[in-house]
Amino acid sequence: MIKYKPVLFGVFFGVIGFANSMVRGDMIDTGSLQAWETCAMCHGVDGNSHMAKFPKLAGQPYDYLAKQLRDFKMKRRQNDGGMMSGITEAKSMPELLEAARYFSGLQAPEPSVNNAKVLKITKNLFEHGDPTRGIPGCGQCHGVDPAIPRLQAQHADYLQKQLSDFRNSRRMNDNNGVMQKIAKALTTKEIKNLAQYIARQARVFKSAP
Repeated sequence: MIKYKPVLFGVFFGVIGFANSMVRGDMIDTGSLQAWETCAMCHGVDGNSHMAKFPKLAGQPYDYLAKQLRDFKMKRRQNDGGMMSGITEAKSMPELLEAARYFSGLQAPEPSVNNAKVLKITKNLFEHGDPTRGIPGCGQCHGVDPAIPRLQAQHADYLQKQLSDFRNSRRMNDNNGVMQKIAKALTTKEIKNLAQYIARQARVFKSAP
């Protein structure tokens, strides 16, 4: 089990994580850090980042996190600035998989408490999709398949960006292009409303495999 002093460690990584939001992956000296510690610099020791630029990793399925780290390392997925490519290149796959297991075993985040207006139609779109446009309900895959991320309580801005990236083919590492097809069928307003709705939903915590 990985042990750390939460108060001192949290302060250290909180300060460093803010600084790292303005640097590239190859500018971070991660040689003396374990992979999960490097991740914590931006994503938080508890896996719940405070900046929408960095997604909340706590409680995500191990299989999903492992795939994303592998995709970054193999350059099948890119993020803005290339930070993740630089970080994953510096770590071995066993180290990255240990980081995936660490974050997947953490307590899932609390939902957003913002006051954004959520339309009833958005809830229906999330739960049931729109068969006339070939859009399945989000819950048909997310939260069911361990290779697919859990969406609830994630940063709304992060969710909106990922859907937009899928729609514009800036992100293309989804299996069989499923998310790209779905995102292209959504309007800009629907993407924004879905992101706001999902961020306000609670997620049930499940342990790592």
